[in-house]
Amino acid sequence: MRVLSPSQTATQPRGRSRIKIAMARDMKKIFQEAAELSENDRATLAGLLLESLDPKPTPAVKAAWSREIERRVREIDEGSVELVSWEEVRAELFGDEA
Repeated sequence: MRVLSPSQTATQPRGRSRIKIAMARDMKKIFQEAAELSENDRATLAGLLLESLDPKPTPAVKAAWSREIERRVREIDEGSVELVSWEEVRAELFGDEA
């Protein structure tokens, strides 16, 4: 999006171009305010914004995830799967010594 200078905005017709300019200014202000947050708060905000881009799950998707969770819990309870600790996973991923 191209942001126009004040002299250019005065000659622009009302409508979409004015809305885009106002939005660009609002976004800049929002960014400046967000940049002043603590690192943890910025990370939380970034996560929330990313989540907001995901479509809402349908009832069918929710049901499928519920079945999958139940299956995995059942396998753990039955002892039919081998559990791996986070320390082991981390060591394998990052080459750390466990």
